[in-house]
Amino acid sequence: MEQIAVNSPVDVSISVVSHGQIGLIVALLADLESQCRESRFEVILTLNLDEELPFALDQFSWPIKIVRNALPKGFSANHNQAFTQAVGNYFCVVNPDVRLVGNPFQTLVACLNDPSVGVVAPLVLGADGTPEDSARLFPSPMRILRKMLGGSNPDYVMNGLPVHPDWVGGMFMLYPLHIFERLGGFDEKYFLYYEDVDICARLRLLNYEVTVCPDAKIIHHAQRSSHKSFRYTCWHLSSMTRFFLSPVYRQLRTRPQP
Repeated sequence: MEQIAVNSPVDVSISVVSHGQIGLIVALLADLESQCRESRFEVILTLNLDEELPFALDQFSWPIKIVRNALPKGFSANHNQAFTQAVGNYFCVVNPDVRLVGNPFQTLVACLNDPSVGVVAPLVLGADGTPEDSARLFPSPMRILRKMLGGSNPDYVMNGLPVHPDWVGGMFMLYPLHIFERLGGFDEKYFLYYEDVDICARLRLLNYEVTVCPDAKIIHHAQRSSHKSFRYTCWHLSSMTRFFLSPVYRQLRTRPQP
């Protein structure tokens, strides 16, 4: 692992995984440098495919660690691997196609002052500035069928106040380090897709809240790979089936309702 020395305490460890997306990574790192100087963080950048770095590790004002995979790993395994290198009090999972419009970390960390909250997420905006449907009810076969038949209303309305959805999308999730550790991280049986649904379900079964703090905002340039690739579609269907057949889903269906 390549890294520069940590010269000051770290509050947030940010895990980003590149799948041949170094151009997106450069833009995200530039956002962190320009928007987040008042926060104390480190970046753990995993290169899932072999790539040359177009930057020096010492050019940033915060520490960066580079993990190079000998063989590609899935979403869950990559972020779990990065977690073993994290030294912050909080662990943040960020997609390469995220751009920052300000510093989300101060607001999100403040939301985690509530000990009932197990993970927080910002308000996710699309490239055109409209909110994405990133906070949702837990999926069920019936909900998926209704969506396929044209039901597209968002599950939660964002009105400027914190929202407690069933689950949030994995493009940006911030956990207290001890809670991510208690969960055992992401379930690595999910190679891609539904790992965010599963981990939020396990949080809710432990009586933690999932929270969206709309005062923190990010922009997500979604790739939508499953909409145009047969391989990604197969991964999506496989993960969905795994979730519906899992003990976690069975516990969700049988738990007492508040």
